[in-house]
Amino acid sequence: MLNMKISEIKTYSNRIFDAVLRLLPQLGADTSAFTKRYFKSLLNSRQTHFFIAEVNDQIAGMLTIGTYDIPSGTKMWIEDVVVDISHRGKGIGKELTLFALEYARSLGAKSIELTSRPSRIEANRLYQKLGFELRETNVYQHNLL
Repeated sequence: MLNMKISEIKTYSNRIFDAVLRLLPQLGADTSAFTKRYFKSLLNSRQTHFFIAEVNDQIAGMLTIGTYDIPSGTKMWIEDVVVDISHRGKGIGKELTLFALEYARSLGAKSIELTSRPSRIEANRLYQKLGFELRETNVYQHNLL
């Protein structure tokens, strides 16, 4: 059994900033625009809920819930789920996701969405086991730069 703790982070620390810089590339994300100033503003945002999983006082993973209000209601998305390569296969991703589901439920959400690249086979399998259903939709992106 892991000695794991999941926490919502609301205040900036260099320790957590450095962990995010270490974890984001493992997700395939570009960190060039991820600055201390940006991270501080993200943590202060009412629409962003940032969580970390710690195992034996080491930051082993992270997850973000983004929320936004539109005329048809409040939308919630799980984003940037990543577990450090040295901690994979221990159930941390599952626990982070279950925690996010309960957190969203506590905020009154009726549903929560996420996307995952098809190449992330284990992650997709996990999400399906946890009750996420594949939607019939097209997701488009228009690069602005």
